[in-house]
Amino acid sequence: MKPEEIERMRDEALAAFAAADSLEALQEAKVAHTGGTSPLALANREIGALPPHAKADAGKRVGQARGAVNKGLAARQAELEAERDARVLVEEAVDVTLPYDRVPAGARHPLTTMMERVADVFVSMGYEIAEGPEAEAEWFNFDALNFTPDHPARQMQDTFFVQGPKGARGEESGVVLRTHTSPVQARALLDREPPVYVVCPGRVYRTDELDATHTPVFHQIELLAVDEGLTMADLKGTLDHMVRALFGEDMKTRLRPNYFPFTEPSAEMDMLCYVCRGESVGDPDRPCRTCSSEGWIELGGCGMVNPRVLTACGVDPEKYSGFAFGFGIERMLMFRHNVEDMRDMVEGDVRFTRPFGMEI
Repeated sequence: MKPEEIERMRDEALAAFAAADSLEALQEAKVAHTGGTSPLALANREIGALPPHAKADAGKRVGQARGAVNKGLAARQAELEAERDARVLVEEAVDVTLPYDRVPAGARHPLTTMMERVADVFVSMGYEIAEGPEAEAEWFNFDALNFTPDHPARQMQDTFFVQGPKGARGEESGVVLRTHTSPVQARALLDREPPVYVVCPGRVYRTDELDATHTPVFHQIELLAVDEGLTMADLKGTLDHMVRALFGEDMKTRLRPNYFPFTEPSAEMDMLCYVCRGESVGDPDRPCRTCSSEGWIELGGCGMVNPRVLTACGVDPEKYSGFAFGFGIERMLMFRHNVEDMRDMVEGDVRFTRPFGMEI
């Protein structure tokens, strides 16, 4: 209990704390020099065995030494914690200006998702998806659909010809890049026995210049229903269901007389403007750029299947009737998402496709 012994214990403890280079090492030094079996703790216990006149002086020396040790421990712990925090800030720093991921999030092309969305509407009604080749026999693309040999659509300025007729008189059909998905309907009638309910999505080709509203390669989806007793009323009800499923329950359609070789009677299908809902008609204070304040938007062609088409595909027109319609997916995408330039759909810029996400 000599003064020099107490000072030695104090100095050893302070030296151990100063030598600790981490919080873990400091914890070990703390246990060794302030714990229940440390030299100063044992010295504190021995005070009770001293004579009464020596207890006060010994207690004072031990208490001062233990106070210095605790103060040195707290100071060293604060230093090491500050060093640790500074190190963590450097080692775990995050540069928020860097790209968060080297592989950007992908997205399905909106034309694909739109085509599948429309097809799902008809699949839920019991229709079957039908597909066919894009390089199509001229007979399927034109002759079977009541296009006469001198029809303007069969000229080279309108159709991509892959191979012309092989015979001198055209006995064998040529090959074209299909100008519509209607050949798939003809193939469906030849491959199936009525009743036939098919929907035909796919890519088609026409010799158009690429601009804001035209492209030489685009997508169509067409529908064909052949059964006993089908009428224009069935066609109108199907069209109404489609636009309601895609644009809202309050949407309507109308039919305007027109001509197509493969349907008779034929009509152009219009749907109520999805922006103004027809309220801009006759109201100069509420013009609508989408429909030019006409209240309707042209969507595609439709009609009852021409009996000549049924006959060419081996279906008895006296027993069966049918209806068909078709429209462009690009046009539908422009309507639903206010896309102003069709070139954005084909140029492959991910800034166009990414906002549409991964909808399935």
